[in-house]
Amino acid sequence: MSADLSQIVKAYDVRGVVPDQWDESLAGLFGAAFAEVTGAAAIVVGHDMRPSSPGLSRAFALGAAARGVDVTEIGLCSTDQLYYASGALNLPGAMFTASHNPAQYNGIKMCRAGAAPVGQDTGLAEIRELAERWLESGAPEPAAEPGTLTTRETLDDYAAHLRSLVDLTSVRPLKVVVDAGNGMGGHTVPTVFAGLPLTLVPMYFELDGTFPNHEANPLDPANIVDLQKRVPAEGADLGIAFDGDADRCFVVDENGDPVSPSAITALVAARELARNGGTGTVIHNLITSRTVPEVVKENGGTPARTRVGHSFIKAEMARAGAIFGGEHSAHYYFKDFWNADTGMLAALHVLAALGGQDGPLSALVAQYDRYAGSGEINSTVADQAGRLAAIRAAYQGRPGITLDDLDGLTVSAADWWFNVRPSNTEPLLRLNAEAKDEATMTKIRDEALAIIRA
Repeated sequence: MSADLSQIVKAYDVRGVVPDQWDESLAGLFGAAFAEVTGAAAIVVGHDMRPSSPGLSRAFALGAAARGVDVTEIGLCSTDQLYYASGALNLPGAMFTASHNPAQYNGIKMCRAGAAPVGQDTGLAEIRELAERWLESGAPEPAAEPGTLTTRETLDDYAAHLRSLVDLTSVRPLKVVVDAGNGMGGHTVPTVFAGLPLTLVPMYFELDGTFPNHEANPLDPANIVDLQKRVPAEGADLGIAFDGDADRCFVVDENGDPVSPSAITALVAARELARNGGTGTVIHNLITSRTVPEVVKENGGTPARTRVGHSFIKAEMARAGAIFGGEHSAHYYFKDFWNADTGMLAALHVLAALGGQDGPLSALVAQYDRYAGSGEINSTVADQAGRLAAIRAAYQGRPGITLDDLDGLTVSAADWWFNVRPSNTEPLLRLNAEAKDEATMTKIRDEALAIIRA
């Protein structure tokens, strides 16, 4: 096929519509390029439940095998299960998923051995260049001795590893509603939760890549409405929603109210610091709540602020030897999980924290939810740079206000802050604001939006 790879090779992964933007023939070229760029003798490959995933995954495996690389296929898995396999087997890996995107999409998340990220600056650009060259000139000559394809089950080992990192044996019995969104959580949750003192109420556990009930993106409030209703109706202690590839988790309390990912980041950070003797670095991106660095310091840790995006977090995790990292988007990263993100391990921490005391989740997380936040607000703009310059001009030089450019533009005062950053792929500016109270947050949010949308 002819394909514009600039449209599907993103900053951190491959993502596009099948078969319009990419297909199995291109997946085979990506497999060959992945083999070439990693230089590995063996790799591991897995896929989600989308209708196109098995074919794309197999084509990628065959492309790599044609280059002389032995391929371990682990079949249906969550993204963090693929990271587990990459870490435990010490092999580069490729996961076929489009995460929370609609059914017609698919993609590839790639990593080096030990689940180390592959992004634009760490191999993805080279993979794209090779695939583009081979699209024009034809696939490379096969190796004299092709690699082998073998299958391997990793679900039980993945679940055992997660349970070894969080002790749930002595918690009080809990009733938990889990909305898998017809995604890979329906595959992993029953095995991970097996034998724990939990009563599981499953929602949409049937694997269905057409997402018949709702999109598997729990960050969109529309997609957790069913869970919010079901938790109080069941008299459950909490609800957990996973995205399509089950690497992110979103939590609602016993009343069905959402718990912010920043509060979960703070809660898990406190637990991970306690596990590590009250010391350690915790990474947070710059649009998590100010609660996160406060809680990290209160528990003896060192907070480190980074740009938005998993490749930045993972790189900083490795550089700083951090024990944990969290993002506003409900990605949670653990040193004990090869610095990779796993929503399932974060969920186990929440269950352990809740089950280790007698109060409801709403009371437990109140101490980790100290400020009023706007959530992320997207605005379509014709001139991203011009609007950012206008915000800078409006706030620069005001007493008590600081500006920084770590990722977009962050404007900070004693009791509020906001960040505006451009989308890499769309003509959007993304605003996040937080303040000591709702009234201040609303005022700051509306001021910033007025400039952005002027």
